[in-house]
Amino acid sequence: MSAIFSDLRSAISNLETARIEGRVQSVVGLSLMVSGLERAAGIGQRCRVHGRHGLVTGEVVGAGDDGLRLLPFGTWDGIAVGDRVDLVQAGDSICPDESWIGTVIDALGRPLSPAPAFRSGSRRARGRNSPLPAYERRRVGDKLETQIKCIDLFTPICRGQRMGVFAGSGVGKSTLMAMLARNTDADVIVIGLVGERGREVQDFIKEDLGEQGMARSIVVVATGDEAPLLRRQAAWTATAVAEHFRDAGKQVLLMMDSVTRFAMAQREIGLSSGEPPTTRGYPPTVFSELPHLLERAGPGREGQGDITGVYTVLVDGDDMNEPIADAVRGILDGHIVLDRRIAEQDRYPAINVQRSISRMLPECHSAEEYRIMQAARRALARYSDMEELIRVGAYTPGSDPETDAAARFFSAANLFLAQTRGTTMRAEQSFADLYRMLLEAGIDVPIAPAPAAETKTGRPN
Repeated sequence: MSAIFSDLRSAISNLETARIEGRVQSVVGLSLMVSGLERAAGIGQRCRVHGRHGLVTGEVVGAGDDGLRLLPFGTWDGIAVGDRVDLVQAGDSICPDESWIGTVIDALGRPLSPAPAFRSGSRRARGRNSPLPAYERRRVGDKLETQIKCIDLFTPICRGQRMGVFAGSGVGKSTLMAMLARNTDADVIVIGLVGERGREVQDFIKEDLGEQGMARSIVVVATGDEAPLLRRQAAWTATAVAEHFRDAGKQVLLMMDSVTRFAMAQREIGLSSGEPPTTRGYPPTVFSELPHLLERAGPGREGQGDITGVYTVLVDGDDMNEPIADAVRGILDGHIVLDRRIAEQDRYPAINVQRSISRMLPECHSAEEYRIMQAARRALARYSDMEELIRVGAYTPGSDPETDAAARFFSAANLFLAQTRGTTMRAEQSFADLYRMLLEAGIDVPIAPAPAAETKTGRPN
């Protein structure tokens, strides 16, 4: 009975109180010009165009003396000059509900997978929402254990943190996301697949995510063949769903694959609406939309939950300094770099420890854990500096004790950090094994506390 009343409330809230209409003036490419709605509609509002093949929904992306400029959630096939255009009162809001958990939805919040219990909730959530004010947020919470050895040891994630996963194509981003979804301690997992290949959606859900991951997940899908408005909307919808459960007091893990495709969709929208191209063809709105999207994740207010964000960035040509990667890296609270060279050595997750960092360090590790991690990083960095000389035989073993110890540690650590999709390890066990490998390699780790030499945060004076 409660489900029926919930559906009735949603239907009543979607009723339009009045019909405001205009007319199609022209259609050029993706852009459609409408007259008659200039005083009623603003940027971001939606309209329905009555064409020969049925209704086509569009969004207002520009306004001028000659009318409003619309882009479609699809194509303008069958639309002609003079066709009627109605203003949609409801806008881009959705009504998330507990029944959405375990389902796959599209960018507009409609179920794609069989979901008999799927229903709309009683509270609206806007797709395009504003981030919480900075002074209303709580601080980042405790460490979130992922049971992925390389992450828990070297790039720990805390509740409410926003982490980026940077990689080229085919280096293991989707598999790493599935491992996080399966292993991370969160109440609800929201996964946004933005611009994903159509054939890979089912593979990710059935094979990578599996029943265990899907049981507490909501997957939002917009494939690469869909309109740029839908691809952009998928990122907004996934974030709005995460905000709904955060406001309900739940710990939410929001994973988005990928921010790059969101930026590419915004580039298409910006260029179609007449914006000038700037860096590598990206218009200015791309770089204003990125922080607006990413800042919506993070800690909630007092009494609310947190949104822990993991965003993948598809690095163009493995160039970590390309515009989108550079902009996203400056917004997020850390980055995990997946290295193609490590993947070619068949070590997964292919995380480059030297190039990855968590901005929650050192506070999220205990003093002992931080010293173990520092010793391991120094040893791996030492080996990386000498790796070419060792491989070509230009280095003579025994000539430098530190290099010899680093080489012994690298051999053991390289095998240890490899992890298959179905295996897990608790963080305390990972630190214990890493500490043992350091000692066996002949690397001393001063894990006893030294209060006189440190500040309260654990950073050296």
